[in-house]
Amino acid sequence: MVEFGPLAGTEWLAANLGAADLRIFDVTVFLHPNPEGRGYRVESGRERFREGHVPGAVFIDLIEDLSAPGSGLPFTMPPADLAAQKLAAAGIAADSRVVAYSTGSVMWATRLWWMLRSLGFDRAAVLDGGFAKWRSEGRPVTREPSTYPPATLPISPRPSLWAGLDEMRRVAAEGGACAVNALSPEVYRGEKNVYGRPGHIPGSHNVFYDGLLYPQSATFRPLGELRERFASSGALASPRVITYCGGGISATMDALALTLLGHPNVAVYDGSMSEWVRHPELPLKLGSEP
Repeated sequence: MVEFGPLAGTEWLAANLGAADLRIFDVTVFLHPNPEGRGYRVESGRERFREGHVPGAVFIDLIEDLSAPGSGLPFTMPPADLAAQKLAAAGIAADSRVVAYSTGSVMWATRLWWMLRSLGFDRAAVLDGGFAKWRSEGRPVTREPSTYPPATLPISPRPSLWAGLDEMRRVAAEGGACAVNALSPEVYRGEKNVYGRPGHIPGSHNVFYDGLLYPQSATFRPLGELRERFASSGALASPRVITYCGGGISATMDALALTLLGHPNVAVYDGSMSEWVRHPELPLKLGSEP
């Protein structure tokens, strides 16, 4: 099959609307900071989707459909077979080309892209610039609902694309991989306590996900600039990189960027800070040093 992804431009998508193998998904989620400054209230983007979306797009609810039930953590990757069932029911087959986009932050689209990649599905792309860029260019928007016929999606799971608590504990204590924190510098340094305990996992480097994009267009920077963003972290020379954030979402932006740069062994710590802070014996470091 012809290689596809990880990014698709708005011009490409406009030219390919209606292609028989194309599956377009809006995966918007909104995060509303809690009044006390700790954590977020999560809101599905389904109602926003109904107000207007890319023609042919279908809404996938990352909260209800693609988060592990009973995990106690937000947005945890479901078991591979369950995730595949949900995605096949949404219309994704082995020969589909998938384009994911979101309103607001692109991290929701990169999350779906990473989930598909971890199932062994490589024909997926993130709409570069998201719905905001699509709309700003005057491209078509509709309120008409669409559906895709249910499909069969064979999978070849890649468990190495996810890191768990045990691996992160070993990396923090012994090294062996480069841990990359995708959160803002203020949260990384511990100046903002968003997740219950401030700071970052010891040894981890800060590569803020927002710096991977051009501010005006919210498109990913070219490879040379992305390489500069990761240069001081040592990630590109490390045999394995584990990205993390608050709940495994914005970390997928760093993971996508590293994949674009050709790194062959990148994982996302799915539990991220939401899990780490629940264990008071696990250390956190304050300040700008890893």
